[in-house]
Amino acid sequence: MLKELLKCVGKYKLPSFLAPLFITGEVVLEVLIPLFMATIIDNGINAGNMNVVISTGATLVLLALLSLVCGALSGKYAAIASAGFAKNLRKKMFFKIQDYSFKNIDKFSTASLVTRMTTDVTNLQNSYQMIIRVAVRSPIMMVTSLIMAFSVNGRLSLIFFAILPVLGVGLYLIMTHAHPIFEKVFKIYDRLNTVVQENLRGIRVVKAYVREEHEKEKFKKASQGMFEGFSKADKLLAYNAPLMQFCVYSAMLLISWFGAHMIVQDAFTTGKLVTLISYVMQILHSLMMLSMIFVMITMSRASAERVVEVIKEVPDVKNPENPVFEVKSGEIEFDNVSFGYSENKNCLNNINLTIKSGQTIGILGETGSGKSSLVQLIPRLYDVTSGSIKVGGVDVRDYDLNALRDSVAVVLQKNVLFSGTIKENLRWGNKQATDEQIKNACRLAQADEFINTFPDKYDTFIEQGGSNVSGGQKQRLCIARALLKNPKILILDDSTSAVDTKTDAALRKAFKEAIPNTTKLIIAQRIASVMDADKIIVISGGKVSGFGTHDELIENNKIYKEVYYSQNRGGLNNGTDA
Repeated sequence: MLKELLKCVGKYKLPSFLAPLFITGEVVLEVLIPLFMATIIDNGINAGNMNVVISTGATLVLLALLSLVCGALSGKYAAIASAGFAKNLRKKMFFKIQDYSFKNIDKFSTASLVTRMTTDVTNLQNSYQMIIRVAVRSPIMMVTSLIMAFSVNGRLSLIFFAILPVLGVGLYLIMTHAHPIFEKVFKIYDRLNTVVQENLRGIRVVKAYVREEHEKEKFKKASQGMFEGFSKADKLLAYNAPLMQFCVYSAMLLISWFGAHMIVQDAFTTGKLVTLISYVMQILHSLMMLSMIFVMITMSRASAERVVEVIKEVPDVKNPENPVFEVKSGEIEFDNVSFGYSENKNCLNNINLTIKSGQTIGILGETGSGKSSLVQLIPRLYDVTSGSIKVGGVDVRDYDLNALRDSVAVVLQKNVLFSGTIKENLRWGNKQATDEQIKNACRLAQADEFINTFPDKYDTFIEQGGSNVSGGQKQRLCIARALLKNPKILILDDSTSAVDTKTDAALRKAFKEAIPNTTKLIIAQRIASVMDADKIIVISGGKVSGFGTHDELIENNKIYKEVYYSQNRGGLNNGTDA
């Protein structure tokens, strides 16, 4: 885990080195100061020699200034190093997530990934800054102060060795009991983020169903869980301060007591006692800082495990060693394909289909029958569990991923638009697209008409998630974006559900006339949307129950026949634009 994290230091190795270097200089200078203080007291004040006081005092001021400069430079470089480390860590996580397949993304919730890239990385950033400063300063300060204390008086300095075991055992017990609590707390953090994100995304639904109180209760429950978790952990960590104070004041009292007796017996001097107490304070202050580092490391250990889990996740869909870069045609062949989201259960079984290039294929089936799963296998958003899928006569697993996905345009059920203008959103399909190409794609997608009603037309700003356009408008913009790819295969996964039947018919007509060589797969709930397709696939229970033309399926497929007559009787062909 540590090795994986250290890789993210990258070009910030120099500031990561300079920070502890300057902190070492600061410590050395601070350790020298008590020696000069002893000289001022014993040889200056007690001896009545003002020359010693002035000259040694000037040296003390110089040492203090140099120590201040070293401390400031150490802080500067530590801040640069830790911020750079966090930047690289977020970058590595984000880039890794971009390589994930849908299966990898399904493993982590969206809220969990957001928490890991924000809260967890911030915890690691703070820990890294403390490690390259305080974790270097404290041990060096403790060791050098201890050496200097023994040089002043070895017998009194033995008191430290009586205190250290008490401190060590106490810190060990605090750390071992606090870490499991923090692991649970960060999982609750994920749940809280999920509640907030779901509420903000679905705020219109919440208000429409008057479910504000229900959402408040969900938030309150998650928030209370976090409160209880952090409170439990903080109660344990709270023992750290009194433990440290007990050790500090016990050492000071013992040294003062025995030191005073030695002064009375003329076996020790006042200046040396002051020096020794100064070293006591430095040593125990260092121990206190180390205990704070242990607390921070205890918290950040759980964060580190969660971050490394994202980084080390292996994408299950990746490029072959010698990929094929050219997709010759939109011909698709399913050869005994089975697929499941989990190892023990398939949602598609033994699918065998051959679709010729340029054909329009309708796909019908009940909810949960596997329609979306079927089409998501074509651009390798998921990989088949068994069997194979060929596009243009080549197994999809043999293609370069970018080449395959550039040739397969998918408009998924959940249409997503990003913050930016309509043009910027559409150029996701082709970043080099001209204004004329954009307008032509929008005319094919039946979007040009409503776009021209906006004051800024194609420069109209789309709010986050496309909240300022209707469902039908969003669908048509997503279709236009897909058309700009000029794909060999166009997949519409129930992507016309929010448009009226007139617009739906105009879309089908435009596809037939303008992109005859593109293979078109249209998942729909309305038979009217696919009845004029070259062929229709009927899926039931993860299997193909029928594959043929509208007339053929009316004759020999019971499921298709029932759906057709039920929709005609119900008058479901008369939709309205959302």
